[in-house]
Amino acid sequence: MQNYAKAVREFVESHTTGLTVAAVTGLGFLAVRRWMAGGVCRSSARLDGKTVLITGANTGIGKETAVDLASRGARVILACRDMTRANKAAEDIRHRSGNGNVVVKKLDLASLQSVRDLARDVLQTEDRLDILINNAGVMSCPKWKTEDGFEMQFGVNHLGHFLLTNCLLDLLKKSAPSRIVNVSSLAHERGQIHFDDINLDKDYTPQKAYRQSKLANVLFTRELAKRLQGTGVTVYSLHPGVIRTELGRHFWPQLPLWKRVVFRPLVLLIKSPWEGAQTTIHCAVEESLANESGYYYSDCKPKAVAPQGADDETAKRLWELSASMVGLG
Repeated sequence: MQNYAKAVREFVESHTTGLTVAAVTGLGFLAVRRWMAGGVCRSSARLDGKTVLITGANTGIGKETAVDLASRGARVILACRDMTRANKAAEDIRHRSGNGNVVVKKLDLASLQSVRDLARDVLQTEDRLDILINNAGVMSCPKWKTEDGFEMQFGVNHLGHFLLTNCLLDLLKKSAPSRIVNVSSLAHERGQIHFDDINLDKDYTPQKAYRQSKLANVLFTRELAKRLQGTGVTVYSLHPGVIRTELGRHFWPQLPLWKRVVFRPLVLLIKSPWEGAQTTIHCAVEESLANESGYYYSDCKPKAVAPQGADDETAKRLWELSASMVGLG
């Protein structure tokens, strides 16, 4: 018996350091993971009788946002390019939320005609629109062009949503108090609006184009908020965080192999789509934001934008250029 006890003691002593390191490492990982998860929307606001439109809601944070808002009782319109995937997502959203009032409408943000067609459909079939969430986007794609000849990321992430929002403004005003939520990104902090080469025909890189489009989201929010003062329509932009979604499908293959090997374990630390949707949901429903407009949020809290995102002259100039590009009078 003494020999057995001695053997156990020696085993424990010999493995104490390893066990301690493993425990500390595990706790450290959990702490970092929790920090990366960010804020959670705490609002219990109901949306019964209200209508929400979300672009790109068939996957990722758009879909998780739809589940949440449908769970609050809203009529949710999924505006998506791929109707097969959108209809499948709608079935899942209805099941998870317990709300059958989830509908699908066709929208290809790379086509101004498609944007106008959707807006016309909504204006003809919907009595109200309480929340518009401009969520859809493309990131770091090759040098592609939209149907109308615009650089793809600027065209989809900014111009398509710019036109859609303007086409739906009267319905949003009629439904006031109402909200517009623009999903931007921390990438705006390194962005510039290249007025002399807006489609980046002279000097294109996927990252440069993405940053420009995300800065455009912030500037659009700022200028739109000024134009909507006194209407009861408020506007918000946000950084959702680094998230495991399909948005990175063009970005990941561009990385050198060694970076993919190094960064792959870090994927475990980044946000899930549910976590990434929290700031969007917060901006859409949080009661304390009712009298705020034009601000930028991250992890369900206000966050300062980069200096170029707070430039009123640039915001106005971008609005005028955007209106010209999409054919708004």
